[in-house]
Amino acid sequence: MQIDHDAMVLVADGRKMLFFRNRGSSLNPNLEAEAVKSQDNPADREQASDAPGRASNSVGSHRSSMGQTNFHDLEEVRFAAQAADLLKRRALAHEFEKLIVVAPPNALGEMRKHYHKEVQNRLVGEIAKDLSNHPVPEIERIIATS
Repeated sequence: MQIDHDAMVLVADGRKMLFFRNRGSSLNPNLEAEAVKSQDNPADREQASDAPGRASNSVGSHRSSMGQTNFHDLEEVRFAAQAADLLKRRALAHEFEKLIVVAPPNALGEMRKHYHKEVQNRLVGEIAKDLSNHPVPEIERIIATS
């Protein structure tokens, strides 16, 4: 996939958003970091409390019919929606004309649910991979070969 000159590239996962701008050409991309946004999202076991319905002085135990909430997953879903909202605001401010989004399949699917029409109009490509911890030259290479 070609990355046109001045295209925006968002590389995201459930905890980090990396905004790049292609300062090179479509044949020789040169992604420069524009912004990095991240959040602290500890593992679920660090966010959850004790099991539901468990009282210290009770003889028996009561279990909820609902499964336990995975706060880590909920936070990743919220972060993906936040990424889509940020893209919407930047699109409405005419900060980019072409956009490529790279994210793991789950995060990409969640962002798609929240894409604004203006984001969809500017979207030229999506890649369902987690590249958020890859070096920039490798991100450029993977996008170019996708």
